[in-house]
Amino acid sequence: MIKVKTFATPIKIFATIRELEELDHAVMTFLKDEGATTVLALSDAATTGENGETIGLTRSVAYEVQ
Repeated sequence: MIKVKTFATPIKIFATIRELEELDHAVMTFLKDEGATTVLALSDAATTGENGETIGLTRSVAYEVQ
């Protein structure tokens, strides 16, 4: 069965590396817990504030489980 999951995280100035590492960890933990056998697609999209600044990140993962 193919499934899709979306994750979101805020982005704060000077903390981006830590936030991205935490997002990566959350996604990997989720896929392991779900028993994902294949990752079919992974997509990141930035969310922006009123002045065009990046304020968050949305990551969608399409994966397969048996």
